[in-house]
Amino acid sequence: MPKDSGQPSSANVGSVVAVRGSVVDVRFDEHLPPIYSLLRAGDEGRIVIEVLAQRDAHHVRGIALTPTQGLARGTVVDDTGGPLQAPVGKAILSRMFDVFGRTIDREVPLADVEWRSVHRAPPPLARRSTRSEIFETGIKVIDVLAPLERGGKAGLFGGAGVGKTVLLTEMIHNMIGHQEGVSIFCGIGERSREGEELYREMKEAGVLPGMVMVFGQMNEPPGARFRVGHAALTMAEYFRDDQHRDVLLLIDNIFRFIQAGSEVSGLMGQMPSRLGYQPTMGTELAALEERIANTDSGAITSIQAVYVPADDFTDPAAVHTFSHLSASIVLSRKRASEGLFPAIDPLESSSKMATPGIVGERHYGLAQEIRRTLAQYAELKDIIAMLGLEQLSPEDRKVVGRARRLERFLTQPFFTTQQFTGHQGKLVSLKDSLDGCERILRDEFKDYPESALYMIATIDEAVARTKPGRAGGAHEP
Repeated sequence: MPKDSGQPSSANVGSVVAVRGSVVDVRFDEHLPPIYSLLRAGDEGRIVIEVLAQRDAHHVRGIALTPTQGLARGTVVDDTGGPLQAPVGKAILSRMFDVFGRTIDREVPLADVEWRSVHRAPPPLARRSTRSEIFETGIKVIDVLAPLERGGKAGLFGGAGVGKTVLLTEMIHNMIGHQEGVSIFCGIGERSREGEELYREMKEAGVLPGMVMVFGQMNEPPGARFRVGHAALTMAEYFRDDQHRDVLLLIDNIFRFIQAGSEVSGLMGQMPSRLGYQPTMGTELAALEERIANTDSGAITSIQAVYVPADDFTDPAAVHTFSHLSASIVLSRKRASEGLFPAIDPLESSSKMATPGIVGERHYGLAQEIRRTLAQYAELKDIIAMLGLEQLSPEDRKVVGRARRLERFLTQPFFTTQQFTGHQGKLVSLKDSLDGCERILRDEFKDYPESALYMIATIDEAVARTKPGRAGGAHEP
């Protein structure tokens, strides 16, 4: 590990007695390093080990945060005398880091930063804010049906390839226009290609000066992937507590954090619990999530992508993550296959903020009516498939028309996908979103073709898109 990584040094020296993959047992004759101490071995301390267990009076067991090639029995190990640390300060803005706080963007070396332990306690209850505020994203379906909480945690649930990362990158784009805060992107166990593309896109969009990126890629050892979330949170806490700024923390993917913990637990020899997960999963996830909070000095608002194994929402990883969230945004493979992007399922997605006391009577009433209309349409789909639309009563046909137009109006062109789709990205205010939904529910657009409402921002675009004379009774199949 390089000398500029802020790690302290001590004279406590031990030697390796066993290496099993990423698990390393080390003997110390003088005194045992405490739990979470960092140990260094190999040339220039390039192999980094975190102590996770004290076996007896002279042996500790740790997990390597770096590959262990070249490590052998008898190798000398130095105790750094402190835990893993992350850099904090204004100089970290616009930079990209790994789990050790080393810059990986090939820019100038980092200077003028302070190093802090990644193991920190959550803010005390007395410092937490009790005010509930809405965090507007500019994405219609989220703001109307699953509004996010400022200082809260929102989950993006979905299987592989339904658009979690695209939605996260879109939110980064939109947040720059909504808040003067800092965005921190934490990539846990995701593809390195996505990190490189995100860095390039943010640079081109001119939003990099308000961002920090931290990556523990999927090819890195489980120890590094397990700790990268703590490193990103330490940076976020600096901007909230020291700079009094609002922070948007994007985590992609929180399931990979649980997965890395499961790998570490298995390597350490702990007995697995249900479906092979670690017995300490609930505690480990809570230790990370409880640090994300709204305090009297600022707020960390978190949006977390959650991979759902085999689309099974009863999986323990999904269930445990749900319990920490104030909003759940569920992505649907079926909607993606129908071309309805963002592929958010409006009936499965929910938010604790969607109450009359927080969003207001009008917003709450409209959201309930939209859900009711879409739920009725979902029930009628079987009848339509078997007997056809003509067999429905006139009232049911009106419900189907409204629901299909609502589904299309709740699609939206994204800034991050405009080079693929050819649609210019749009940011829509909550007022425009609610007005559009209200006018559709009042049947103002019943004679407009459904395609007129697809991939638009405000409802007025549907009027402009439909040529005079075409609006009279033109229906799509």
